Amino acid sequence: MSDLDHRFPAPGTEPYGPPSGSLADLLERVLDKGIVIAGDIKIDLLDIELLTIRLRLFIASVDTAKKAGIDWWETDPALSSRAARDALAEENARLRERLDALEGAAGETTGAVR
Repeated sequence: MSDLDHRFPAPGTEPYGPPSGSLADLLERVLDKGIVIAGDIKIDLLDIELLTIRLRLFIASVDTAKKAGIDWWETDPALSSRAARDALAEENARLRERLDALEGAAGETTGAVR
């Protein structure tokens, strides 16, 4: 009998076979767990820092992002119709308060003249 060393595969062979899985499986896994990509860009001229840009990219599904506490799209009026309605209702309430205050002030002024 011969002793085989299974630690190193023979040339041209793969020890465990090709990785199984598709792009859809990989995408599902990334969206389920989320992935963070971070990087900094720094521009210096003669040892003087001119510009620093910090980039952070979080790729995940909506559910995963909500679990991470990220839900800015729900409160941005440009992205959410509910947030736009809420912002419009809030502005309307402020304008009504100002109008009531102005009408009250105008009523006091005209009442004092008579």
